[in-house]
Amino acid sequence: MEFRTIVQIPKPSFKIQPGERMLFVGSCFADRIGNRFREEAFPVTVNPYGVMYNPASILHTVERLVDAVDSGTADSEWFDIAVLTLGTNHVYIEKATGEIVDNCQKRPQRLFEERELTIDECADYLSEAIRLLRQVNPQIHVILTVSPIRYAKYGYHKSQLSKATLLLAIDSIYNSPFSYFPAYEIVNDELRDYRFYQPDMLHPSEQAVEYIWERLADAYFSDETRYFLQEWCPIKEALAHKPFHPESPEYQRFMQQTQQKLTALAEKYPHLKLKAVV
Repeated sequence: MEFRTIVQIPKPSFKIQPGERMLFVGSCFADRIGNRFREEAFPVTVNPYGVMYNPASILHTVERLVDAVDSGTADSEWFDIAVLTLGTNHVYIEKATGEIVDNCQKRPQRLFEERELTIDECADYLSEAIRLLRQVNPQIHVILTVSPIRYAKYGYHKSQLSKATLLLAIDSIYNSPFSYFPAYEIVNDELRDYRFYQPDMLHPSEQAVEYIWERLADAYFSDETRYFLQEWCPIKEALAHKPFHPESPEYQRFMQQTQQKLTALAEKYPHLKLKAVV
């Protein structure tokens, strides 16, 4: 008998290779998954201008990154993979300018008007973000996902409507090249139990995030990436070890051996810059 429903992940047209440069932009869920990639020695940029919850603000981050490239103030190496994680279709508009703001910066609420983006508006913002990412690197792979975090301040019905708007927007931009990863569906259909939530009952627990990471890895990682992670894991664990007696000869030998393994792995994967991980 089956006691849970397993979400089928659409087969992507590409595989994530070891050390590919990755960009994560979006909600705080993007922070958590992006940091998980960082732990595995991927060159990762996560929300460089702060957490962005809606499609318009995600586009603003992409625009700033592209402007930095055009002005020569950014790293010359662009991203190989971009993961855009949508949280809500709610935006705040500054009354004085009529523009969508990414952060109210704790200014009085009376200065802003809250509005919900339509499906078409969300789709337009996402399509433009993808276009700009591909303008810099035509070979970039874009992954879209919807954050499973619920927004209690809207009320749970409104929160579901917001997620539905985002899902419909993603579904409507099939002409843009991207891959969809169903993080929202995995939490709500596979992990539909409060034990997979933090105490606030809104944010996924560490266990849930780890499960989502595993599902993503199963779907997107190449064989080369899986092999690298097998080599990297014992070194990562050794580097994270906290000894009781760091001055002891035994621990010094342990760290020397770990450094030798790290150096050998860095020589095997020179583009990963693994020495910087120590």
